[in-house]
Amino acid sequence: MTGIRHEGGEAFVPPAAMEALGRAIFARAGCSPEEADRISRRLTGANLRGHDSHGVIRIPRYVEWAQTGRQVPNQTISIILDQPSFAIIDGNYGFGQSIGEQTVDVGIAKAKQHGVAVTALRNSGHLGRIGDWAERCAAQNVVSIHMVNVRGSLIVAPYGAVGRRMGTSPFCAGIPVAGGEPVILDFATSLVAEGKALVAFKGGKPLPPGSLVDADGKLTADPHPLYGDVPAGGYPDPNNGPGALRAFGDHKGSGLNFLMEMMAGALGGSGTAGALGEENRRRFCNGMFSFYVDVAAFDTGNAFADEVKSYVEFVKSAKPATPDGKVLVPGEKERATLAERTAGGLPLAEEAWSDIVDTARRLAIPEAEIASLIGGKP
Repeated sequence: MTGIRHEGGEAFVPPAAMEALGRAIFARAGCSPEEADRISRRLTGANLRGHDSHGVIRIPRYVEWAQTGRQVPNQTISIILDQPSFAIIDGNYGFGQSIGEQTVDVGIAKAKQHGVAVTALRNSGHLGRIGDWAERCAAQNVVSIHMVNVRGSLIVAPYGAVGRRMGTSPFCAGIPVAGGEPVILDFATSLVAEGKALVAFKGGKPLPPGSLVDADGKLTADPHPLYGDVPAGGYPDPNNGPGALRAFGDHKGSGLNFLMEMMAGALGGSGTAGALGEENRRRFCNGMFSFYVDVAAFDTGNAFADEVKSYVEFVKSAKPATPDGKVLVPGEKERATLAERTAGGLPLAEEAWSDIVDTARRLAIPEAEIASLIGGKP
């Protein structure tokens, strides 16, 4: 695919063009060329896999955060406590695309040496698609589980409540499969990720019914109660609205969300999403509590990969509920979307695409350079 295609209220952006523009934007925002590449590549990669909520729609917000000091370019981790099989790590509010990579590499190295490992990351900037970190572990034949909380982000209502008390608190796990594709389970414990509400707010894919609760306690799919009134020229802030996202699965999702706060926030040391009297004072960050298991250390009978493959086949052999349906295992839908969007481009709502281009312009990237980066006019 070459050039931007506009069709049906969407802009279809070639992945290479999106990465090039993203690199230029983050370099202008103060990131090193290496970090600008990491951020742009991983945001684009999220869209390629269908995780638009954690993709390039976040570029304007990331730039704003860098300019206000909420996220700090070019940071490296500080290891607060370094033990043979675990580490407590401070992300120093760096971009999560860099901090997450550094953190999981510590966990992988420790798991390879000791069989198992734990990392507790605190004070990281937004970690992006957590599946990136599970995939990085799986590529080294390491099983991983990642529990994430969002300190300073109160945008989810607990089960049975209207008021905001929780973040979106993602959970992710990765299972490597020798000779095959990894199994990657990656989801927010809110019914939808905040980024999906942002996509809908910007004219993209609508939200499922009942994704939010408004200030009166009514269920809605309208994302506007999450953001409230957005001033002209401003960017939607999910902390400003009177409504809230809902946890998935009623009490079950709400309980799992609570667990993420206990592990990534309380035990990991970042602090939970909020506390009485502190709802608006905690600085935003991600905490991530991660477990790592080296398959080679546990797979004494060399049967792990065969057992996983056998169970995948067994699950997929179930009769689909609809005549044209498919039974999928975690990670399979993302790979299908990756192939489709690599060929056809990233579908972005026109407003979301305009926001990205306008961000480049505000950073004084010349119009001719923008056109050159994306292969034509926006």
